[in-house]
Amino acid sequence: MTDQNRVYIFDTTLRDGEQSPGATMSHAEKLEIAAMLDEMGVDIIEAGFPIASEGDFKAVSEIARQSQNSVICGLARAQIPDIDRCWEAIRHAKRPRIHTFIGTSPLHRAIPNLDMDQMAERIEQTVTHARNLCDNVQWSPMDATRTEHDYLCRVVEIAIKCGATTINIPDTVGYTAPKESADLIRMLIERVPGADGIIFATHCHNDLGMATANSLAAVEAGARQIECTINGLGERAGNTALEEVVMAMRVRHDIMPFDTGVDTTKIMGISRRVAQVSGFPVQFNKAIVGKNAFLHESGIHQDGVLKNVETFEIMRPADIGLNENNIAMGKHSGRAALRAKLKDLGYEVGDNQLKDVFVRFKALADRKKEVYDEDIVALMQDSAANTGDDYLQVKHLRVVCGSDGQTADLTLIVDGQEQTASTTGDGPVDAVFNAVRQIYPHEARLQLYQVHAVTEGTDAQATVSVRMEEEGRIATGQAADTDTILASVKAYIGALNRLRVRREQVGKDADAKQVSMYSH
Repeated sequence: MTDQNRVYIFDTTLRDGEQSPGATMSHAEKLEIAAMLDEMGVDIIEAGFPIASEGDFKAVSEIARQSQNSVICGLARAQIPDIDRCWEAIRHAKRPRIHTFIGTSPLHRAIPNLDMDQMAERIEQTVTHARNLCDNVQWSPMDATRTEHDYLCRVVEIAIKCGATTINIPDTVGYTAPKESADLIRMLIERVPGADGIIFATHCHNDLGMATANSLAAVEAGARQIECTINGLGERAGNTALEEVVMAMRVRHDIMPFDTGVDTTKIMGISRRVAQVSGFPVQFNKAIVGKNAFLHESGIHQDGVLKNVETFEIMRPADIGLNENNIAMGKHSGRAALRAKLKDLGYEVGDNQLKDVFVRFKALADRKKEVYDEDIVALMQDSAANTGDDYLQVKHLRVVCGSDGQTADLTLIVDGQEQTASTTGDGPVDAVFNAVRQIYPHEARLQLYQVHAVTEGTDAQATVSVRMEEEGRIATGQAADTDTILASVKAYIGALNRLRVRREQVGKDADAKQVSMYSH
């Protein structure tokens, strides 16, 4: 591997990915995802936006302390207080980085009402300040792809002279196309003094479905850092997907002779975990990590694969950590077999967790003839999403359906106390959601309700995803069960639990801000 062909992977799942409406993660979940990214060989982890909230600051600080290999980066606007707060959060990392940015396109310059010269002065001041604090500084001209080329060259040159070691060129609104992406990087390398001494990065959004293509085109033109997220998580249509660019460079190494430090066998495990904690299921036909990515239904395709797997598969499932031996387990399978299966699927569990999962597995095996890998993954995700520490928990559910209407009898444990309601509705799901509202009154609005079968057959588990909104805050919930209505209510109260945590966090952040104001 030569340095010239080394592409650095900058993961921003915990920052840009988390900005996707409803994808907010808990403190413990952020730490867990950061540890997984660190272990899989991601070069730089953008851990968050420290000045955004007290919760963000604490998460970035702890990730900085726990990281073993990755550079830990915090984001800061082009403002001195932002940069100071960012440095305070990341300073204990083995390899810290400050990432500061400002919008440079005409539309973005109008927001702070700065003319070109004033913005140039702001960039010089803030990048210099960041470099005085940290020797690893990244600077981004937000909306670079819609910034006048002459002005973009001017401000990039300023940032380099002031000490930026990485210049990121964001396609903030997913507007550019591959040729433009490549031409922009080439133009900057050719025209900007000092460009040969720094690393150019690319940060692409997927509004037009070209994020991966734009990122790879930028690399071919000379960029050596790709900013991306697991599963392409991010605002609007999302960001460049880490798994796509990494596997594209691996599979097509003949025409893209670039290397990364990512252990690709860990892709599937982290993809599943990010989907679970964010509440954003991966679409079935998603490249690399989608459920259908390695399935063949066409007779011609099946015949070809059976004769020679390379006929219709350009990579092996094992390359991304997907278990190729999907052997069914049943009610006679023991703890040792379950532990081995979990390990194959990327789950390392302690004795206590195994005991809890084994009880759930046996209950599932009693209801299903065969329990496949997908069932066990759903079981693990459901175990993580619905814990005994939640404010709201399902105790008992009975639903009666008939031509005369639907009735739900529901018992919830609310803060340790059992409460019961009996309600009707237009359907069984509506009836049980009405029962939840009767027990736990709230103003949250249901934005999304989705049901997916985990495997085939009438005894298949259903994975239910729910998205809810309350006073501008969005939360998602997920649950799996062979009983679709039970999975629905568990997902529903999972979203309510997350909304409740966010309300409490907003209150804590407000209190912390008030204390900070008085302390100064």
